[in-house]
Amino acid sequence: MQTSPPVSPCIGVCHIDPRSGCCEGCQRTLDEIAGWSQASDADKHLILRRVAERRACADWFDADLRSDCDR
Repeated sequence: MQTSPPVSPCIGVCHIDPRSGCCEGCQRTLDEIAGWSQASDADKHLILRRVAERRACADWFDADLRSDCDR
């Protein structure tokens, strides 16, 4: 059984955040973006796991937690 290669997470919003070093659109680093086309399927899956972790952290930090304060 042959599986299709992982799909790039690129969404066409290509801007590197200077603080994180990641693209604001796909959450990949410049090295991950540049190496995607030559990466093995296993490496692409690893990149996608890192992207998922970055997105989860970004969602947590972007949440408006101020409403939870009693100040």
